[in-house]
Amino acid sequence: MKLMKILILALIAAFLITACGGNKETQKFAEGDYPEWWRVQDDPNYIHTFGVGIKTSRTMATDAGRANAMLEAAQYVESEVQGLVKNFEEEIGYENPEIHALTSKVIKEVANAKFTGTMITKEKSELIETENGLRYQAFIRVSIPRETVNKNLVDQIKHEEALYNEFKASQAFKELEFELNK
Repeated sequence: MKLMKILILALIAAFLITACGGNKETQKFAEGDYPEWWRVQDDPNYIHTFGVGIKTSRTMATDAGRANAMLEAAQYVESEVQGLVKNFEEEIGYENPEIHALTSKVIKEVANAKFTGTMITKEKSELIETENGLRYQAFIRVSIPRETVNKNLVDQIKHEEALYNEFKASQAFKELEFELNK
């Protein structure tokens, strides 16, 4: 009986995973279809980040690719990740109970960084066939001066250090105030 419950639970979970997938557009390129410059760091003065955009117009695909590349760069400098997992299981019925289960997982990542001197240094766009018709696919390489990335990292470290020093000072002040009020 316990094995039957586990089997039913596994089938329901598999059904939910496949049913909730929706009608998503699949990208029609394989690993070999990337440009030869994809993921290549060939200039020691720049850090290259890469992004892909698939849209109905070439301009929108390029903009989406650039945005994805900039997001990748910002994630190198500072990234905050939040996650939530919810499990729900319910038994319905008395004589022949059914088990209904649902697991949901949500992950949110927020990145924040400022860069100066960024530029698109390589771009390749092509028309591809998708489930929803023809779309433009743009591969974008954004180059960021290494000194800009280093400055962002140093600024981030200084900011964290300043916040920590401010925290220590406020704790010391609270201790002093506590001692004076005794």
